[in-house]
Amino acid sequence: MTKIYNFAAGPAVLPEAVLQQVQAELLDWHGSGMSVMEMSHRGKEFMSIAAEAEADLRELMAIPAGYKVLFLQGGASAQFGMIPMNLLRGKKSADYLNTGEWSKKAIGEAKKFCEVNVVATSADKNFSYAPTQDQWKLNADAAYVHYTSNETIGGVEMFWTPNVGAVPLVADMSSHILSRPVDVAKHALIYAGAQKNIGPAGLTIVIVRDDLIGETVAGTPSMYDYKIHAENESMYNTPPTFAIYVAGLVFKWLKANGGLAAMEKTNTTKANMLYDYLDGTSFFNCPTAKENRSRMNIPFTLKDEALDEAFLKGAKDQGLLQLKGHRSVGGMRASIYNAMPIEGVRVLVEYMKEFEKNNS
Repeated sequence: MTKIYNFAAGPAVLPEAVLQQVQAELLDWHGSGMSVMEMSHRGKEFMSIAAEAEADLRELMAIPAGYKVLFLQGGASAQFGMIPMNLLRGKKSADYLNTGEWSKKAIGEAKKFCEVNVVATSADKNFSYAPTQDQWKLNADAAYVHYTSNETIGGVEMFWTPNVGAVPLVADMSSHILSRPVDVAKHALIYAGAQKNIGPAGLTIVIVRDDLIGETVAGTPSMYDYKIHAENESMYNTPPTFAIYVAGLVFKWLKANGGLAAMEKTNTTKANMLYDYLDGTSFFNCPTAKENRSRMNIPFTLKDEALDEAFLKGAKDQGLLQLKGHRSVGGMRASIYNAMPIEGVRVLVEYMKEFEKNNS
């Protein structure tokens, strides 16, 4: 059987060792006689799973004291509304950087609650880059500044942390969280859907500074209040228990494989392997500015788009799956998250070389 490599943008590839452990523990977790899927979220077994997952995430990301870690539901999309509900704190406006589709969605939701000042946008070049901070027009009275540090669709990653002074900095890190170290202390809030680089769909992680919770806009439902979730240790309602369990196994896998610094080194190697090939040929093209090329999501196009279907069919025949680009931009996209082995990228590049040779 052909070895399968899954380049999906999310839900995405998980570490094989983690899937094997899930399989081994599926019917009976640690002699409890229960699957994790059957456990009470308030029972001692699951409470230990959740506590250990949080402790491991805090260690991996070096999360300082004074931050809450919340295991929530609703995806990053729910956070687009929860953030202004919780962080406006009496102010009337918020600042947003617009670097692509997910930034635009966040901006659209925020506009339901406040005035939005778009500090800068890369729409002029089809969201193929991230504006440097000297191009930003910040509002000193903003409730917070929001940016998407990796745009999954456009493959635009920011490798620097914005300096916004005393204004709280908020980051959507859904598609590259845990791929490299980040300075949590420079952020007021970090959020991420799990299904790209953490675990199964259904879990959303929010890391929020203690002093920013407890003052929501009028009418905020209890389920959208960070303070209520924090006071109940993410157990205000039934959380996504199985997704938290698998995420916890991924955290342990990351720790066993050298942590985030080691992941960054491997991810850089994988990304460079593909970008080096793209830069050396005119048959394919990568539209993303070199300084903002994501290590997680790599979009590319064929010189002749009439060959797209043949390329994708041939890739599937080779066991290279989910390479079709997002419907809004077309072309192809290879998502090479932490769990994608170097060998998978090597096989992809070899296939691309062969396809070019046969179709030039």
